[in-house]
Amino acid sequence: MSILERFSLAGRTALVTGAGQGIGQAFALALAEAGADVAVVDINPESAASVASQIEALGVRSMPVVTDVRSSDEVDQMVADIVDAWGRLDIAVNNAGIGMWAPAEEMTDEQWESVLAVNLNGVFYCCRAEGRVMLEQGHGKIINTASMSALIVNRPQCQVSYNASKAGVAHLTRSLATEWASRGLNVNCISPGYTRTPLVDQVAHLVDGWLADIPMGRMAEVEDLQGALVFLASDASAYVTGHELVVDGGFTLW
Repeated sequence: MSILERFSLAGRTALVTGAGQGIGQAFALALAEAGADVAVVDINPESAASVASQIEALGVRSMPVVTDVRSSDEVDQMVADIVDAWGRLDIAVNNAGIGMWAPAEEMTDEQWESVLAVNLNGVFYCCRAEGRVMLEQGHGKIINTASMSALIVNRPQCQVSYNASKAGVAHLTRSLATEWASRGLNVNCISPGYTRTPLVDQVAHLVDGWLADIPMGRMAEVEDLQGALVFLASDASAYVTGHELVVDGGFTLW
């Protein structure tokens, strides 16, 4: 098989959580462009349906699946619905996440728990449900979205809950990779740096400071993350597991 053939996802089935916008949308479209059928999982039904339509326009199958990843019951049902519709699950991208800024001494229990519920609990619930299906199949690729915040402490914003949750995702990824490697599953994560999405417009006053700490001198575009995802989802990464692939323009080097 040629190297380009090993990157193809033709005939595979996939899901992406948080796929209604931003990085998740870019991930879903990348998998579809590489040939996979992609279930668009999001808490917002309109966003999920819109992205699913974009994917179908590429000539592959898609389905919107409305799910709140904070609920293990909803996550289990989401995976069951996809497997019922398509017969299997080859690729799972657990991308749904939220952020919240607050000084640690002022953070409430509710604020802390809200971030951990989506960013860490939700990723575990998804991995568990997906893993059960993939272990029975004897194969599967799970890719979690962590963050460079798993490796460094961002400044000037205070985001202790986000940093802790993403560090948890990275180590959860390594732990699951070792448990499931001998049974045909690859579990990896992608850690993006600062990425240009609509949310960045709300904090434009911080961007110049961030850029000063990025050796490449620019923020990532969502397209900059797509190649890493397709690599980890494809046969080209068959011998890669437990890896945190950092895509940050060099930010974590300084």
